[in-house]
Amino acid sequence: MKNKGYWLLLGFSLIVFGFTSLVLQLIGVSWWFLQFLEIPGRLFAFIAKILMVLIGVLIVVFAHTDWERERQDSSEE
Repeated sequence: MKNKGYWLLLGFSLIVFGFTSLVLQLIGVSWWFLQFLEIPGRLFAFIAKILMVLIGVLIVVFAHTDWERERQDSSEE
């Protein structure tokens, strides 16, 4: 995968910022750069932060996948 390091950085950043913003939301604080998520409502912000974590996990998984090996394994069967 081209630019694997950048994809991993993006994925881990989404995971870290999403997870920490969920924890901070429990105590009533938020990251200043994610405060725009609070405008539509707290439920929207909560769901958006959960989606940040899930998308981050997906990006990390896809970045670690060896697509050539997957193609070879699927063609052998």
